[in-house]
Amino acid sequence: MFSAEPMMHIQAVILARDERAVLMGLGELGAVHLTKTKSGYGHESSELPDKSSELARLERIRNRIQEIRQSIDLAPSYIEPSSKDMSIEKAEDILDDMEKKCREVLEEKQQIIHRQKELTEVSQTLYSYSGFAIPLIGPDEFAFLHFATGILPQQNFERILRDVGDRAALITLSQQRNQQVLLAMTTRDYSQELESILQKAGFQKESLPVEKGATIDSLLEKNKIELGTLSSKLEEINKRIDALREEFKDILAEIEWFVDLEFKLNEAGQKFTRTDVTVMLSGWAPSRDIGLIEKRLKDITGGRYILNLIPPDTSIEEQVPVLLRHPWFLRPFEMLVAAYGLPNYRELEPTLFVALSYIVMFGMMFGDAGHGLVLAGCGVAALVLSRSRQVRDFGVLLIFAGLSSMVFGVVYGSYFGIEELKKYAIWHDPLDCDPIKLMYGAITIGIVMISLGLILNAINHFKRGNFVAGILDKFGLIGIVFYWGALIILIKGAAIKASGLMGIFLVLFLGVPIIGWAIKEPIEHILRHKKEGHHEGEEGIVAAIMESCVGAFEAILSYLANTISFVRLAAYAMSHAALLFAAFMVAKEVKGIPYVGSAFSIVIIILGNIVAIVLEGVIASVQALRLEYYEFFGKFFSGSGRPFEPFYLAITDKDKGYDSTK
Repeated sequence: MFSAEPMMHIQAVILARDERAVLMGLGELGAVHLTKTKSGYGHESSELPDKSSELARLERIRNRIQEIRQSIDLAPSYIEPSSKDMSIEKAEDILDDMEKKCREVLEEKQQIIHRQKELTEVSQTLYSYSGFAIPLIGPDEFAFLHFATGILPQQNFERILRDVGDRAALITLSQQRNQQVLLAMTTRDYSQELESILQKAGFQKESLPVEKGATIDSLLEKNKIELGTLSSKLEEINKRIDALREEFKDILAEIEWFVDLEFKLNEAGQKFTRTDVTVMLSGWAPSRDIGLIEKRLKDITGGRYILNLIPPDTSIEEQVPVLLRHPWFLRPFEMLVAAYGLPNYRELEPTLFVALSYIVMFGMMFGDAGHGLVLAGCGVAALVLSRSRQVRDFGVLLIFAGLSSMVFGVVYGSYFGIEELKKYAIWHDPLDCDPIKLMYGAITIGIVMISLGLILNAINHFKRGNFVAGILDKFGLIGIVFYWGALIILIKGAAIKASGLMGIFLVLFLGVPIIGWAIKEPIEHILRHKKEGHHEGEEGIVAAIMESCVGAFEAILSYLANTISFVRLAAYAMSHAALLFAAFMVAKEVKGIPYVGSAFSIVIIILGNIVAIVLEGVIASVQALRLEYYEFFGKFFSGSGRPFEPFYLAITDKDKGYDSTK
């Protein structure tokens, strides 16, 4: 519970002919985090294989599948392969045939859509001039007459009517947003003058289509018939596309399954060194799963393998991956830890401490029994109704936060902020009590968390074998001496001074830690260069001393700032109570309004509680998380852990991959 899942480094030598079967077996098991092996392992060594061309080919197939899906609007689906004889060549041949079928039907569909658009645009233009038996032979084909058709700003029509007089016939048709559709007709002799008048008035000419032997009305009817025919053809093509979806659905899913499998196998294969007949696999696995992995290797290879198990010690250069396993009630807090980063494999795992401190701090800031009951109810609903693991974990977090709020609500006597129930408080409402006492309580929580962080930091250094840092680090054992010494001097300063021990306390609890911080870097500097076997000049020592002094000064400031930062617990507890108090004050004022005052008062109280639950709930959760990350984690937690990412192949729909809780 206080450390990551124990890991074991695996090195397995297998026959090259068994490589694919072994990877399939390990991928189905999903319990090994594969890593790159080094060249040479007691055989004729070779470089790591280059699978880039195979991976690029598979990626192209993936892209082709995606393009086919998009072209016919086919959603991805899972299907367990019906056969095992799929190959890259066969997949490419199948995709060639699919692309040809899609291209043919989609080109035909595009042509129909384009023709529909053309006919629709022509019909929309002709519709404004329907009812006039104008032959569509072109504007300049009439022997004696000249026609002009188009759109004119409506306010300019009277001016044109005045300018042309009786030398032209102007026929107004439909109107379109202050635009007048106009048909102008005159003799050929007056055509140029008419065109000039129309142009000056902002006339936008519309050219009618040329269709010899047809009029506007006959062409409209012809277009209508053709549009109906095109709609029927388009419906048939859509049915053909539906048939293609049904035809392609299963085989595309099978190809996708095959490509994903091959991609993962090739990616994994790039990590292993090999000879002509053997392959060396390397990776990490939870210690508890080693027996299962060895049994799988034995079953697949018939005992033709060599397995080396190496515990994670300093002889292994690569970083050990981290797997956290927690019971269901701690998983939500594991998410909070992981959001900051994973612990290093050799660090203490803080999830339990985060769970306890987070719910206490949240409850202190969000202390109301009624609001806590609402949160817990929402958590129960999420836990019962949702099938998503993340939503269920969030529900558990809401339940714990709600229960903590209920406990502090009973302490504060706050039940939806109702004034009459405050007399049942175990202590006081945050607004009614002495705020200094509430701040002292908040700072006490901060002192406990900071002290715990210092202890965890010292333990982490000792676990890594760094005893100098464990003792002399600004957050090490000597930091604990400084922090608690400073607290004792602040709290009991008068008594210590009266006993004549102030000088001893200042030397032991303040002077010695500061000196320890100042010499930490020089000591580590000397030990490091002694281990490397070369001497460092005085300049390096001086730089190390300066660095230690700066670190000591920073430590003194950080202890003060980090402790004071926890005052926010009291501040937000009071703001939560103040928001409810304000809601009841407003409700009291509107209650005197005739007829509707009582109803308005109840509505305001309900809305005030809703705002408090949502707004203060978000604020309290964020502030509690901030204190965890900056004031607590900053003392001991690196967040530099490498996540355990097992090699996993979804062989069947029932496979769920590696379960970190098992």
